[in-house]
Amino acid sequence: MNEIRYVYRLAPSLQDQLRIIAQKERGSIIRFTVQYEACLDEQWWPIVRYDTAHGFAHRDVMHPHAPAEKQSIPFTDYNQAFTYAIEDIKRSWKQHRARYEKEMKHDSR
Repeated sequence: MNEIRYVYRLAPSLQDQLRIIAQKERGSIIRFTVQYEACLDEQWWPIVRYDTAHGFAHRDVMHPHAPAEKQSIPFTDYNQAFTYAIEDIKRSWKQHRARYEKEMKHDSR
């Protein structure tokens, strides 16, 4: 089994990153975690995570002061789900960050 593990910086400010962990066996992904993390108020927060915990590929949308929201994704093949997760976060991390920051401000009132 081969393990893939790296952090990809999403912005030059180094305040947004994509953490990728995956295990491959014979060229196929057998489990993975793809997580968008943002540094807000000098602390790193997980914002969105795709993973295969619980035996299926899904997305967890994090909230500052509430449980994560589990959402299904339309893939049963882990290779496709893994690729989708990376591309989706690269494409939409700014929207996820804005949502999370808005929730942080709203919750702090």
